[in-house]
Amino acid sequence: MKTYAGGVDGNRSLERGIEILRAFRPGVDALGNGEIAERTGLPRSTVSRLTRTLVDTGMLDQAPEARGYRLAASVISLGHAMRIGSPVLNTIGPMMRAESLRRKLNVGLATADRTMMVYLESIRYSRRPALRNVVAGQQVPMEMTSLGRAYLAGLPENERTAILSRFKRRNRVSTKALLDEIQASVKAVERDGYCAVSWQHGVLAVATPIVLEGLPVYALNMSLQDVEPTEGLAREVGAYLLAFAANCKQSLMNR
Repeated sequence: MKTYAGGVDGNRSLERGIEILRAFRPGVDALGNGEIAERTGLPRSTVSRLTRTLVDTGMLDQAPEARGYRLAASVISLGHAMRIGSPVLNTIGPMMRAESLRRKLNVGLATADRTMMVYLESIRYSRRPALRNVVAGQQVPMEMTSLGRAYLAGLPENERTAILSRFKRRNRVSTKALLDEIQASVKAVERDGYCAVSWQHGVLAVATPIVLEGLPVYALNMSLQDVEPTEGLAREVGAYLLAFAANCKQSLMNR
């Protein structure tokens, strides 16, 4: 499946190298040159040349038993450096942890990676010891989640329209139904300040955009698990979310 489309400007080899790294998604152990070529739409000869370069520069490790490559440990260090150096996370990360404990619910912060939302921080509240099922760096669908729809609501209309054109389903009817749902969520943000989505059974998530000059658009959410999603519960959590988001924005402006 072809996914690569080179930019008009910039370094094509760099762009293609980044596309190869993007081909390694969660759940992927190792990829060979043929699989990478299929995922990126790049010529196999180009992939072969660039994977050698990525191995030489420490971004990929060879996986002889799989006749392919794996992401190298240096990729983790890039993500760690981003998290440690982020003024946004440094400012509101501690606030998110405190709010999660105070309200006894989950709190997440995300921004866009193309048509996916990537968590920058995810605080999971639980009364009993449990493994976290959402972690920083994890991606969720923009079009299906409260985070993604709140993010879309925070964009200028022309940018939102460009992204919406990329959401396709199996037929025109299902595509239109999805776009109608997204537009309803965008209108909810414009009207109420937040949108509520229950795209997983027993989970209620509400989200609001964080839009500040000089920063990318972020989305902040609160969610509850093992609940019956209702409008009343959404309004209650939405009120908590809007008050918390206002505090976060003020802290970011004062940093």
